[in-house]
Amino acid sequence: MATLQTESGIVRVPRGVWKVDPAHSSVGFEVKHMMITTVRGRFREFDGTIESGQSPDECRAYGLVKAASIDTGHEDRDAHLRSAEFFDVEHYPEIRFESTEVEHVGGNVHKIRGDLTIKGATRSIELEASVEGAGPDPWGNDRVGVAVRGTVNRNDFGLTWQQRLATGGLLVGEDVTILIDASCVRVSD
Repeated sequence: MATLQTESGIVRVPRGVWKVDPAHSSVGFEVKHMMITTVRGRFREFDGTIESGQSPDECRAYGLVKAASIDTGHEDRDAHLRSAEFFDVEHYPEIRFESTEVEHVGGNVHKIRGDLTIKGATRSIELEASVEGAGPDPWGNDRVGVAVRGTVNRNDFGLTWQQRLATGGLLVGEDVTILIDASCVRVSD
């Protein structure tokens, strides 16, 4: 197993191709509701790959989420989010991300820039990723943990449904925080 610390002092995903293990990972989000509380949700079906080379310049990350697998713990809200007013899962079943650049910031933190596609709209976004650890699991697999965080404006992706409150505020916040915690298994060197 490669160590996390490289000769240059950069903490990164060890070299190889890594697949996200959905059973030990999560893809979630947070958004303000009525400007007074935070609603959290997740997607139950997703896939991802990290290709890590000798340096951050040689790293790539890919992700795919099945939009219909959204789960906020409230059946009526989830049905509304699947509808044409939000994700329109009938016409846009997948949410996709592909990195375009990985930059080491310091320690275990990297900036990942890439293209996010939701509801047919592709926008460049920036995420922050931290390498949480790496090592062998009890079944003989090499694993690495990566936590990814970022914020996007849902309006940029055509998720514009809104209701104004009597107080002048918004029912649904426009900024959505992305929360990904990935346990990845090495599939090749």
